[in-house]
Amino acid sequence: MSTATNTDLKQIALDALAACGADINAHKAGGKELTTRTPLTGESVLTIGSDTRESAEEKVGKAHAAFTAWREIPAPKRGDVVRRWGELLVEHKRDLAVLVQLEAGKSMSEAEGEVQEMIDICQFAVGQSRMLYGKTMPSERPGHRLMETWHPIGVVGVISAFNFPVAVYSWNTALALVCGDTVVWKPSELCLLSAIATDALLRRAIDELGYDSNIVQLIVGDRTVGSVLVEDPRVPLVSATGSTRMGREVGPQVAQRFGRSLLELGGNNAGIATPSADIDLALRGIVFAAAGTAGQRCTTMRRLIVHEDISDDLVGKIVEAYKTLTIGDPRDESVLVGPLINKASFDGMQDALKRAKEQGGEILVGGNRVDVGHEDAYYVEPAVVRMPGQTEVVMDETFAPILYVMTYSTFEEAIELHNGVPQGLSSAIFTQDQAEAEKFLSASGSDCGIANVNIGTSGAEIGGAFGGEKETGGGRESGSDSWKVYMRRATNTVNYSGELPLAQGVKFL
Repeated sequence: MSTATNTDLKQIALDALAACGADINAHKAGGKELTTRTPLTGESVLTIGSDTRESAEEKVGKAHAAFTAWREIPAPKRGDVVRRWGELLVEHKRDLAVLVQLEAGKSMSEAEGEVQEMIDICQFAVGQSRMLYGKTMPSERPGHRLMETWHPIGVVGVISAFNFPVAVYSWNTALALVCGDTVVWKPSELCLLSAIATDALLRRAIDELGYDSNIVQLIVGDRTVGSVLVEDPRVPLVSATGSTRMGREVGPQVAQRFGRSLLELGGNNAGIATPSADIDLALRGIVFAAAGTAGQRCTTMRRLIVHEDISDDLVGKIVEAYKTLTIGDPRDESVLVGPLINKASFDGMQDALKRAKEQGGEILVGGNRVDVGHEDAYYVEPAVVRMPGQTEVVMDETFAPILYVMTYSTFEEAIELHNGVPQGLSSAIFTQDQAEAEKFLSASGSDCGIANVNIGTSGAEIGGAFGGEKETGGGRESGSDSWKVYMRRATNTVNYSGELPLAQGVKFL
């Protein structure tokens, strides 16, 4: 348990904000005041004025108006803004990480890792600004050229969650900007300080290069304010990260007005450990994926499906490893597991453990609250629970460090268990058998958007598209060809023949 010195958290926050050039007073837009709280101690840190629906609509209007000019800027020039943003993120990596740690409760290593993700996507997007490629296709008509072109879509609304308070915003924004879109961001009300600092750094990059800072807008507020992005027809794309419940509300509302939605929702990710698995490697991969970030990653491993022949050995080692995890204030660099975000998360974990026991589960280790001397801070021991099968509680995603363990006898049974949940984000298999690995990655294997071999479910890299299937929402962010979701496609036919033949041999006049 950590016993880090209690420091003036308010002053730490103000110093980090000032270093990033952020002014919290600039965000008072007439709405109710929101008090930022740190999960490190449960204390209130700073009070910030929020937007009203009217001020949020006004910001959408500014972004909509700025789009007209921004889309005409050559894409490589738009990439210069993102390049400069990335440079500022490098310069202020520690400042921003301090705010991420303060608001999300991450270790400094993980907080700086999140900022590094932002730097990485900026670098990726700068390259992408010179590669917004279309195709040229053969025409069936002589003297004709058939091709496709890609154009900016408009205002992109981004709604982000507390667990990655700034990285997910950058995934969307770096690509949206190089594609020629403008962006309106509604961050989690639990992590406003890191959002304000991130916005300040991006605005500085825009100002330095002489462009209209209205191309990015920050909306501060609760769900009522955020609903403006969902409802406003001037926002053709809404990228929303959160729970499946949230996605059920956002998706249909955006679709009703014929907008697009990019949804990153629940996970409930699983790992399969086969008889040929390298036990030590699997142990390290599973423990980080299940207990890291106090189980508050969308890619956290929540289910372990282990072959009955190695179950006692592997699970026993996991239990022993859990007993060595240092839990406490992550400002202490020796700490591996920090706090849950709030009391609601703690209550949800306790309820899930109670249900698991009622459904035949056995808690092998963990689950208890850890006293760190702060009544309003919620630290817990990561839990491992052996389950008799995929019961109701296992089918749900509990956003806390609970790893449900089930056994299997045949590979087909393992795949059936793995795919037998509503969610489909990330997955992993630990095996030295090439056939098993290939089957897991095949069409009849994992049904998730991310499928890993001999690595845990968390820790995705920028170069690959991030997202999942089924109740995870189907969206893709970050690398690969994810840029296409921020653009509209046009099919073009150019006739240079001097004649007017119709397609399919149709005769007219």
